Amino acid sequence: MTDTDHLDELGAIKDAARRGPDPGATERQHAKGKLTARERIELLLDKGSFRETEMLRRHRATGFGLEQRRPYTDGVITGWGTVFGRTVFVYAHDFRIFGGALGEAHARKIHKLMDRALAAGAPLVSVNDGAGARIQEGVAALAGYGGIFRRNTRASGVIPQISVMLGPCAGGAAYSPALTDYVFMVRGTSQMFITGPDVVRTVTGEEITHEGLGGADVHAGTSGVAHFAYDDEATCLEEVRFLLSLLPQNNRELPPVERSGDPPDRLTEELRELVPLDGCVPYDVREVVREVVDDGECFEISEAWAANVVCALARLDGHTVGIVANQPQSLAGVLDIEASEKAARFVQFCDAFNIPIVSLVDVPGFLPGVGQEHEGIIRHGAKLLYAYCNATVPRVSLVLRKAYGGAYIVMDSQSIGTDVALAWPTNEIAVMGAEGAANVVFRKEIAEADDPEETRRRRVKEYRAELMHPYYAAERGLVDDVIDPAETRAALVSALEMLRSKHADLPRRKHGNQPQ
Repeated sequence: MTDTDHLDELGAIKDAARRGPDPGATERQHAKGKLTARERIELLLDKGSFRETEMLRRHRATGFGLEQRRPYTDGVITGWGTVFGRTVFVYAHDFRIFGGALGEAHARKIHKLMDRALAAGAPLVSVNDGAGARIQEGVAALAGYGGIFRRNTRASGVIPQISVMLGPCAGGAAYSPALTDYVFMVRGTSQMFITGPDVVRTVTGEEITHEGLGGADVHAGTSGVAHFAYDDEATCLEEVRFLLSLLPQNNRELPPVERSGDPPDRLTEELRELVPLDGCVPYDVREVVREVVDDGECFEISEAWAANVVCALARLDGHTVGIVANQPQSLAGVLDIEASEKAARFVQFCDAFNIPIVSLVDVPGFLPGVGQEHEGIIRHGAKLLYAYCNATVPRVSLVLRKAYGGAYIVMDSQSIGTDVALAWPTNEIAVMGAEGAANVVFRKEIAEADDPEETRRRRVKEYRAELMHPYYAAERGLVDDVIDPAETRAALVSALEMLRSKHADLPRRKHGNQPQ
């Protein structure tokens, strides 16, 4: 054979690998409203940047007819490319081959790619569309999942890991996305569950559809497993690209800086009217966020789950920041179990990847109730406290309106280590609201008064004047500055610029034992 013959043979083999073994498989995938693995990678990565690895890998399993079916790639596409010019590693299950099911060779391709991503210090994106473990390969397939889980854990906090769910993900396979930083899903085609509807029906008698059990909206709004849900794959993958643009390559780098032309000292005069003076009147804190950040652009995490706290990535003067904000529009902005868990994990993520944290505080306390107490609000609330106390990135907190009780402490108060504590002149920082405090402190006097209601009103007014005026915390050094709301953006940018070179070391230890 000549060199040309060898090259022709190589080209023919690679063309066959790209097409897949079944000519009709691509049409069937498209008929379901789904793209193929290669089409998805093309949308995710910069045009022409993908370098595929192990395209010619084939399994060596025998039995159950497997020896007669040995397609190239073994049902998973692996490699690397760029997103906005920066290296990203990606693997994508090819549902056209064995339904994307994971076998030994399939798993080893993923293991090698994950090891390479960790060594290179670059993000890893998994595009999931598979039927779980390849049953014909038995325990070898299960061991393959174990290798993935171990590598997910080793890479946690070292490189960003993103799971994109574009098909079914059942059984043990669902644990890999749960170990990654962010999970994206698409409505109508993505499902995740440990046991499917048939098993649920057999064991519990409950009737439910695949979508109702583990669809995108279920996990984005009820379970909190998914952070984002979209209507189509193209939009989903474009949003993955945007998220990657906000993140550093690894935990040893800072996030990329992208100047927008939005002046760092721009006045935010609308904030003077945006937040009502009456602490009982709700408003959308996302409007505050949009007014402050560069060009009003932010990327909200888990928008539909635990809506009483907003977590978002945005830029201030071109630098990526993580924003945690109480949301008075939902449950009056109280902290409950789900909000505490959502914010805690976000704070941990930001700290792991050198992203400064800005906390916008307007919190009346923790949600009271038997259910909350019995379900462990103490340990769940402690997760957020632990995350803030453990964070070494620059931290700035701003009290917009009220901050009461233990929730004030937990929301990155000065006492737990925030670097700069700011407040608006409308702030109320106190142990509790004036009405509740007066009822406790002056309970006996009110009960014995000739006019209890008048006595209560007088004592409430007195308590508010003595202990809840906007400058009480500032007078005691618990707030560094009380600022005009119109100066909010400038004050935050200035504080973060000052903290840019912050360095803080935690005590030497293997790891902490955070609340569970």
